[in-house]
Amino acid sequence: MSRKFFISLLVAVAGLAVQPVLAETPSQILTSMASSAKAVGGYKGFSAVSGEQFFKSKHGGELSCSACHTDNPAAMGKHVKTSKAIQPLAPSANAERFTDPTKVEKWFKRNCHDVLARVCTPQEKGDVLAYLLTVK
Repeated sequence: MSRKFFISLLVAVAGLAVQPVLAETPSQILTSMASSAKAVGGYKGFSAVSGEQFFKSKHGGELSCSACHTDNPAAMGKHVKTSKAIQPLAPSANAERFTDPTKVEKWFKRNCHDVLARVCTPQEKGDVLAYLLTVK
């Protein structure tokens, strides 16, 4: 193997290692949620008003989304059981929120289970994100 080939190969491999993580915007995540909601059926468009109501309401249990994330999702929150600090949920206050589809699904799955004792529907997730996008 020639030295020139080896250096070229090394540069190519190093370039792959520093590829940026592909991030999405919250609006792109919302568009993806709309596609999921349409596929399930009953999609009626996302509503920030419904999302706010969902976010602040208890759903038969002791918790609401706002129990940990506060009534102001642009503020720091705190987990009600562990007291662990939670970064603001609103994208306007935390630019990293709703930019990674895998994390979005992970946290909706976990938090919906805690609040609803079930998985959130695509409509519910979309309504909540539509609301969070209005929070300044």
